[in-house]
Amino acid sequence: MITKAYSTFFKELSKNNNKEWFHANKKRYEAEVKIPFLNLLDSLLPNLTEWDHRILPDAKKAMFGINRDVRFSKDKLPYHTILKAGFSPNGKKSILPGYYLGIDATSIHVGGGLFMLRPPELALVRNHITKDTSVLTKIVEASLFTQNFGRLKGEKSKRLDKSLLPAAEKIDLIYNKQFYAMAEFPLEPFYNSNELSSEILSHFEAIKPLNAYLGHAFD
Repeated sequence: MITKAYSTFFKELSKNNNKEWFHANKKRYEAEVKIPFLNLLDSLLPNLTEWDHRILPDAKKAMFGINRDVRFSKDKLPYHTILKAGFSPNGKKSILPGYYLGIDATSIHVGGGLFMLRPPELALVRNHITKDTSVLTKIVEASLFTQNFGRLKGEKSKRLDKSLLPAAEKIDLIYNKQFYAMAEFPLEPFYNSNELSSEILSHFEAIKPLNAYLGHAFD
């Protein structure tokens, strides 16, 4: 289970984000942060793999590392102050839509859809939307989706190919460069709670129709 010790570790790491401190507290990280997080992922995977058999049934492969890639970043702090996981068909770095979980010192971030789209994949999704713009509208306006996530999120393009403009008159979401849902809620009420897994899965279930729809763009 995620406990208050999880939050305490990340609060301290945010004030001591250096290799010396982390190495001195690595046993704490393993016992109080990494293992509880992996156990949580293990509790989610039976449902996720039942929904999509292409999702890998391995918590370690779903989890992103705590080490930051600082090679091309002005921010040289070596560690993330959040643990993250991605569940997508064929792996967390797949181009296909999937589910996302992140837990930092104070908040739980739950989402899914498509975050990173290269131009060829974006073209596939936009062309898929043009086939029947009402389908995506119904998905993102469904009560289960809006209650959990509000609106579909994503950066937007300023211009579109002329062939997409008729569809854009019906649904402005075609301007999106990303198509994802994201919710955030406090971690503290879920310390030592078996309800955390259920809460996350209820959000994931609200994303299922979106992921299924977006996935058909790649068929």
